[in-house]
Amino acid sequence: MKLLTADELVQMVSAIFTANGMSPTNAAAVANVVMMAERDASFSHGLFRIPAYVSTLKSGHVDGRAVPVVTDAAPSVVRVDAGNGFAQPAIEAGRHLLLQKARQTGLASMAIHNSHHFAALWPDVETFAEEGMVALAFVNSRMRIAPWDAPRRLIGTNPMAFACPRQDAPPLVWDQASSVMAQGAVLIAAREGRQLDEGVVIDAKGQPTTDPNDLQAGGALRSFGTHKGSSIALMVEVLAAALTGANFGFEDSESEARGSATQNAGELIMVIDPKTFGSSNLAVRVSALLAHLQSGGVSRLPSESRHKARIANGNGIPVSEELYAQLSAMAGQAE
Repeated sequence: MKLLTADELVQMVSAIFTANGMSPTNAAAVANVVMMAERDASFSHGLFRIPAYVSTLKSGHVDGRAVPVVTDAAPSVVRVDAGNGFAQPAIEAGRHLLLQKARQTGLASMAIHNSHHFAALWPDVETFAEEGMVALAFVNSRMRIAPWDAPRRLIGTNPMAFACPRQDAPPLVWDQASSVMAQGAVLIAAREGRQLDEGVVIDAKGQPTTDPNDLQAGGALRSFGTHKGSSIALMVEVLAAALTGANFGFEDSESEARGSATQNAGELIMVIDPKTFGSSNLAVRVSALLAHLQSGGVSRLPSESRHKARIANGNGIPVSEELYAQLSAMAGQAE
């Protein structure tokens, strides 16, 4: 097992991306969120996804050298055209203006379109909470969920994320798909030969299955909370796609044929300044709320496992010798 520093892992992943057509600036932005996921044990969005990133770049469906265009659209609105590139460079391009507007007006939003989001969503909001803000993010995706009682996939897994500050602790952050289980977690189960719980996936014929391989064979994920989760997935599709001017998931199905793992979609990020809303001690209040939950028997808070992994990996992010050799070869650095 090798232990890599955060910088070493970012450099290695960046080298892989640049070798496959990404500009250095874009590669660094995307590689950073891959590193964060691996560091925090969010493995379904970490190094596990590197081959799919490479396939996506080679497909030509995504422009790895895209230069985002930021527009100051209104006193509380930032618009970003990602240029058919990945979402992380677009977020970086508009982040400063979004934060500035939130501090000026109390509530500001960034509408990103023409983008590809293939990373964990929580890094998109956590940085704003570290600045004392409350932040929410919504992303639509390629069709993966069979909503309500539908027998086939019709809408994306459509994740959402939330972050807010806490007193003397990392921000409270959660990130979840609209499906019972995230697609990446199902793919990992398939790779490891594990069966799924009932109610997670249906097969290509619309029948319940516990075989994770059925998802890739034309099956679909079920939404969490049955019809209630389906409604939330629908809301995310409206916020992330219709509101931002991006494509719906069903409008980009051709990308799968090209070998791309992503769709050209949209993202909406909302940032709130607690002070403007009358809360001068939000972090203290949130910490009191969480303490109340824990005293009542809640054994695990959102993002707690990620924070524990972050601390545990503070002296180095573990990467197996086999995976390190594979990554080195992909980066052209094999010794």
